[in-house]
Amino acid sequence: RYNPENLATLERYVETQAKEGAYDLEANLAVLKLYQFNPAFFQTTVTAQILLKALTNLPHTDFTLCKCMIDQAHVSCRAGRGVGGRVGTLGKVSVAFLTLLRWETPIRQILYLGELLETCHFQSFWQALDENMELLDGITGFEDSVRKFICHVVGITYQHIDRWLLAEMLGDLSDAQLKVWMSKYGWTETEPGKIFICNQEESIKPKNIVEKIDFDSG
Repeated sequence: RYNPENLATLERYVETQAKEGAYDLEANLAVLKLYQFNPAFFQTTVTAQILLKALTNLPHTDFTLCKCMIDQAHVSCRAGRGVGGRVGTLGKVSVAFLTLLRWETPIRQILYLGELLETCHFQSFWQALDENMELLDGITGFEDSVRKFICHVVGITYQHIDRWLLAEMLGDLSDAQLKVWMSKYGWTETEPGKIFICNQEESIKPKNIVEKIDFDSG
């Protein structure tokens, strides 16, 4: 399985996944493991594709599994600077940081995008992605896969949400595009500008906990 002679075939399979919208976590992890065993064969482009495909499978932990298998030497940014203070109090990415981000390695850029998604800074994610759209070259369906994850988060978090906020969270969608996603998830506009997601209280499922306590008869 971890024979380096298989690496070229597995790398081509990663590219096929990216183009055709398929996904095979086990095969992708095998590629990253082979890179660990054979550092000289490391390919930044293939690794970037693996990370992006893992992001399309959120909220599963694939992205965490993949990034933990990447040597830190391949993560360091070219500018040699840290990435602290990226998101302000309003969840916006600073222009200065976006400029720095363009000088970083593709892997570092994708790890940052993943951090924004995992911490639900969705508006900041789309802003940062817009500045680095070249990362998505050859990746089919990435943006819609991310929107499915965002809709999942919205569905378990909100009862009602402002229409403008939902549109922003999904990447500044037009009214027509937003209606498509609302219809997909059964969300309705109960009053102008307000979208009903679901009654979270009805979604809570009680769980009975049975404790067995044994007393020593001594």
